[in-house]
Amino acid sequence: MVYKNFRVNLIIRIALFAVTVFLFFYFLDRQAHITPSILLLLSGLQIYSMFRYVDKTNRDLASFLESIRFSEFTRSFQIEGMGSSFDELNNAFNDVISDFQKVRSEKEEHFHYLQSIVQNIDVSILAYQRDGSVEMINKSAKKLFQLGSVKNVSALSVLSKELVSTLLKIKPGENKLVKVQDEDDLLQLAINATEFKIKNKLVILTTIKNIQNVLEEQETEAWQKLIRVLTHEIMNSITPIASLSSTLEGMLNEFNKKKGENAAMDSETVDEIQQALQTINKRSNGLLHFVNTYRNLTRIPKPNFKITPVTELFSSLGRLMDEDFKSSKISFSSSVDPGSLEISMDEQLIEQVLINLLKNSAHALEGRKDAKINLRAFMNKRGRPTIQVSDNGVGILKDVLDKIFIPFFTTKPSGSGIGLSLSRQILKLHGGTITAKSVPEKETTFTLTF
Repeated sequence: MVYKNFRVNLIIRIALFAVTVFLFFYFLDRQAHITPSILLLLSGLQIYSMFRYVDKTNRDLASFLESIRFSEFTRSFQIEGMGSSFDELNNAFNDVISDFQKVRSEKEEHFHYLQSIVQNIDVSILAYQRDGSVEMINKSAKKLFQLGSVKNVSALSVLSKELVSTLLKIKPGENKLVKVQDEDDLLQLAINATEFKIKNKLVILTTIKNIQNVLEEQETEAWQKLIRVLTHEIMNSITPIASLSSTLEGMLNEFNKKKGENAAMDSETVDEIQQALQTINKRSNGLLHFVNTYRNLTRIPKPNFKITPVTELFSSLGRLMDEDFKSSKISFSSSVDPGSLEISMDEQLIEQVLINLLKNSAHALEGRKDAKINLRAFMNKRGRPTIQVSDNGVGILKDVLDKIFIPFFTTKPSGSGIGLSLSRQILKLHGGTITAKSVPEKETTFTLTF
């Protein structure tokens, strides 16, 4: 018999138990032996059944909690026909299970989506612990290393011991470049690392990309630009020298032909020869100066690093440039935020770079009535110390902007074209960069990032 209400069912069970107990004592009083034994057994079964019935809710709740604990969301709970309160409990159980199923399904879909990206991206990804135990390696990494599986980073020693050492020692946030000679292939591996914690395990996640082709393209482009500049400068000197030499030779040949006729060289011809020789001498000295200047590009001293307060550096620059700015009627301002900002640098080298930039700005401001130069230092959004030199001069055209750091390229009639190239090399020795952006006739900014 199925009862539709838990309370009614419980009352009936209690009533039946009471009747059984009454009959037990009734037959016991009449000194019956078999019937009281049967009734006693029946009452025990009724008590057990009643406890089982009452305890069903607890069992369902325990089952529900186990489902959550072990992520088993395929179960459903049926507590129908036991009253409205149990129907609500039943619905609540099933709603929670359904929500967990949806969340789990979404997480699994998201996980598979990320796995698909990681495995199919063209960047090699390698995750491992500090002892070298590999947690995950994607298809690109296997293809790059030409290995079917990697259980420990040390397995890469067949490719390069330097690579293994770099992977095991790399710090979070570091970028490393490792050259690997793999038989006939040369790999230039750019490695970036980050660290995170999973289940009390520290995992290093590295991205590895072979940039050999990119480096070769950039190197070739750099050489082509340098060769164009060198060719231009040399040709500018050699062409007039060759032309004048040919002219002189013609004049002397003409004189030699007339020598037998006792012809004398007139003063005008002597002046022409003298001027030609002076021009040759001047252009030869210019070419020699150019070669010496080129040689200076390779003679930058090794930086002597020390912690330098930026306010002191700016004060020194202000004193050095004060007279030049006043005579040119340039409004100069500087700021340091925070005021206590310090940078590890070679003060003399960086001062040389900033003086060069300030003089360039002053040159760009010639003839302007509202000439302004601003020098400021701050921490950029990536937490790196930054110094900027800004002016409101004529600016730099877009097609010239990408050439200004090329050695010997200059837009000044009397410029050497090595100032900005030297500046870039000095910043590189400091582990930093120098960049430029310009809006002609509005603002030009050079940024030094350390």
